[in-house]
Amino acid sequence: MAMSDAKLRASEMKKALLEQIEHFEEDLKLEEVGEVLEVKDGVARIWGLSSAVANEMLEVESSETGEQVTALALNLEEDNIGAVVLGDYLQLKEGDTVRRTGRVLEVPAGPEFLGRVVSPLGAPRDGKGAIKASATMLVDRKAPGIVYRQPVKEPLQTGIKAIDSMIPIGRGQRELIIGDRRTGKTAIAIDTIINQRGGDVVCVYVAIGQKASTVASVVARLEAEGAMDYTIVVAANASDPATLQYISPYTGCAMAEYFMYKEGRATLVIYDDLSKQADAYREISLVLRRPPGREAYPGDVFYLHSRLLERAAKVTDDADVVAGHPDLEKPGGSLTALPIIQTQAGDVSAYIPTNVISITDGQIFLESNLFYSGVRPAVNAGISVSRVGGNAQIKAMKGVAGRLRLDLAQFRELEAFAQFGSDLDAATQRQLGRGERTVEILKQGQYVPMAVESQVMVIYAVTQGFLDDIDARKISAWEVSFLEYMRSAHPKIGQAIVSEKVLSDDTTQALRSAIESHKQLFRAETAVPAAG
Repeated sequence: MAMSDAKLRASEMKKALLEQIEHFEEDLKLEEVGEVLEVKDGVARIWGLSSAVANEMLEVESSETGEQVTALALNLEEDNIGAVVLGDYLQLKEGDTVRRTGRVLEVPAGPEFLGRVVSPLGAPRDGKGAIKASATMLVDRKAPGIVYRQPVKEPLQTGIKAIDSMIPIGRGQRELIIGDRRTGKTAIAIDTIINQRGGDVVCVYVAIGQKASTVASVVARLEAEGAMDYTIVVAANASDPATLQYISPYTGCAMAEYFMYKEGRATLVIYDDLSKQADAYREISLVLRRPPGREAYPGDVFYLHSRLLERAAKVTDDADVVAGHPDLEKPGGSLTALPIIQTQAGDVSAYIPTNVISITDGQIFLESNLFYSGVRPAVNAGISVSRVGGNAQIKAMKGVAGRLRLDLAQFRELEAFAQFGSDLDAATQRQLGRGERTVEILKQGQYVPMAVESQVMVIYAVTQGFLDDIDARKISAWEVSFLEYMRSAHPKIGQAIVSEKVLSDDTTQALRSAIESHKQLFRAETAVPAAG
């Protein structure tokens, strides 16, 4: 009996030992630890993390301050890693400990960020306290595939007559704003944000490499216009390291994607501007010893912008299709991208401008000569184009603006020709007169976006020749007077355009009658009284 008991106990002990050995590896916590070889210009060389992956977040512990600094693994070389430091690299030095996180770079996101100014890492920069984020989003993620997209067909109104009529932007589109410095590129972007007031669009404004005072003035204007309620500002100031300027557009895109992916909402992201991001990326790449290419930019600078702008999309309305995507939770959302590129002396054929033009669905080209001659916004209708076109317009606008670009193009041709000849026939003079009035009607002040129904009515008036007998110098005064008259005396015409989205025969007739009535009133108001 004693022998059998001993055998029983021995078998139990063996079983217990085997179980302990099996679970021993699970209890082990194996951690890969590396160390900093050198730090310079925001880039750290790290040794010892052989299993790290590209774009992984690494935690570097400063031996001086004891603080954890985040770094992003970019170069995976044979014997070391080149990582960009996303913070103050001056507090790091050789020999500091580095640990893997096992996560690719992500930032906090959610509705809590609306109305706030944040850094490219999601930290508040407006002095309004900490932000308790409800979610995190990957900074660099794969764009939705074709299966999950639908054609761009819904307008995103900018409130700018020259753009909404001739170069329309649709939800989910990528439309480049390009031009020399100080030609009104940012003004168009800010007006577009202001025009979303009262709508359903969430806006993200990414300021890259700008002075903090410039960003503060933009934020102050958005607050004054009541636009910060639905806007997030991501600021990578000129004083910030190149690493933060490099990731800031991806951060802004990720914060907008939260609303597109999780809530199925329409979003608008403005990257102001990608020229500075490309410069920051060039700086980082040269420090990482990547081989320079054209204009010293690295060979993958095209991929830098294409992987960002491809994330703009109009998500399908089919809930069953969306259910097959690992991240999409709601159908019907959209992300519209308005990248800004600065040119040198109007050279759109330079490296970065041509790269971004080839990625986007059209461009709004702002010309210095037009700007300084008083045509603002200084949109060059000849070079500017929207590859979505009339699909991004309501039918009423499509109907009245069809002749606008043609009239303007013919005017520019005749204007150049007329400089050489003094004796012009009556038809040419009429065409020049119509063009002159078209240019005047498309002029628009900053921060005063116009509702689409108002745009339709004034453009109808000029294209149909109702303004041909009004002095071109009085067109601006006529427009103000006319819109006030339509709001007070004929509000139903504007309401019909908004509700029906088309100029029906009845509405057209009522509009023509209203224009004629107002012309008589305007002439009476502006008539010069007879002398003595």
